[in-house]
Formats: sequence, C-alpha cells, structure tokens
Amino acid sequence: MIETAPKLTDAQRARIERNRQHALLLKRSRELKKTANRIEPPSKKNCDSGAGFVVDDEEEEQGHTTIVHDPAPINFGDRLMCTECGGEMLNSYLYKQFNLAVCDKCKEDNDEYDLITKTDAKKEYLLKDHHFEKDPPLKFIEKKNPRHDRWGTMKLYLKKQVITRSLEVHGGEDGLEEKKEERKEKREEGKQKKFDKKMKQLRMTVRSSLYKKESAAHEHVYGGEEYDEEEDVYTKTCQSCGHKLSYEKM
Repeated sequence: MIETAPKLTDAQRARIERNRQHALLLKRSRELKKTANRIEPPSKKNCDSGAGFVVDDEEEEQGHTTIVHDPAPINFGDRLMCTECGGEMLNSYLYKQFNLAVCDKCKEDNDEYDLITKTDAKKEYLLKDHHFEKDPPLKFIEKKNPRHDRWGTMKLYLKKQVITRSLEVHGGEDGLEEKKEERKEKREEGKQKKFDKKMKQLRMTVRSSLYKKESAAHEHVYGGEEYDEEEDVYTKTCQSCGHKLSYEKM
C-alpha cells in the first residue's frame, strides 16, 4: 500500500521557503570567502603593473610599486528571489527587518506588508502576549511613540506575519471568525447587563422620590374618637391611610 505524503499547510510551506532562502545566503557567503582565499599575490619575478606590462624583481627593488586590482564581482546561479513576483531581489526592506523574501516593489503593492502595533494586533487578531513569543518569535522593530514622547517605544510587527500567527493559533480563518463572533456576543451581553443595571437603579431612584413626595404631601384626616377602657387610651384612625393615633386625656 502506497502512503501519500501529508499536505503541507501554508505556514509549513512559508517556513520551508524561509529556510531555503537562508541556506542560499549562507552558500553565497561561503563561496565569496573561498574566492577571496584563492586570490594569489603577484609573483616576484613577473609582477603585473596594472598598466599593460610587467616588472621584474630588480624594478621592484628600485622603488617600483606593484598595483593589485580587486577581483571582478562573481555571478552566482542561485539568487535571492522575491516570493511574490519571482524577480531577483537587489534590496529588500522586509528581508532585512523581518527575514521575509519580498522585494520593495511588492511590499508597496500589498497592505498585508504594512506594520501594525502590538496593541492593534492583539485586538484585531485576538492574540495574547505569549503568542508573539511562540517559537519562532515574531520579529518586530521599535519606534518612538509619535503621540507621546515621554512614553516608551512602540513595537511594530509585520501585519502578514501577525495574520499567519493568528491563523495558526485559532486553527484557520473559520476558527478566527468563530472567536471574533464569541467575543462580539460577550461584549453585547456585557453592554446589556450594564444597561439593565442602570435602568434598575433609575427605577429605584424614581420610586424612592415618588414615595417621599407622597409621604410629605399626605395629611391625615381622622375619624371619630374611640376609647379603650382596659388600656385607658383614646384612638383616632385616618380615613385615607388607616393610620391610628393613640393618646391619653389628663
């Protein structure tokens, strides 16, 4: 039975591509170092003057200087290529700062390569602090806060890498949207509870004020006098509220 290779995720393919680009840079660096070591000094018997002729040992001893030129640049078959357009990358801000093989032209044409603050990244993509430090940690640059000079520096992350990390944490786009809906529902429930609490307090305040007004405005209208022989007490009852007034006669 032939086993089929598991399908790679977007995050795995991106990691493989980063590793490949990193290996290419190491290869170029080693080849440059080997080439520099192979450059031999000019021979004492036949030294290139750099002006179209050679000089011998006797001319050197008489004060002639041997001119040695730097070797010409070496062309390699493996160049660092942009993963977006496939073109050769001569300069790349994203590769320098975030180790992402994307040329400057493609960076300007895609808003996913914009920078985003850590606060906005946590709020929009539902990330927590430890998600930024998860292996491999997300790269960032630091800049001064433009609004408050006295505050500390801001951490700016690459939006595309933040999105990739968020999809890894929440299990894809569907998982992220589900988490956003859950957070939205909890936020609405919190707003409703706060509103209900305020309305309850308002109703209690209104009822309390009405009760005080009614109590202050009410005047008892007592009926006839009644006498209790056992207690030797006279009583009058309010005809509207039923309040009883007890008293003794001297």
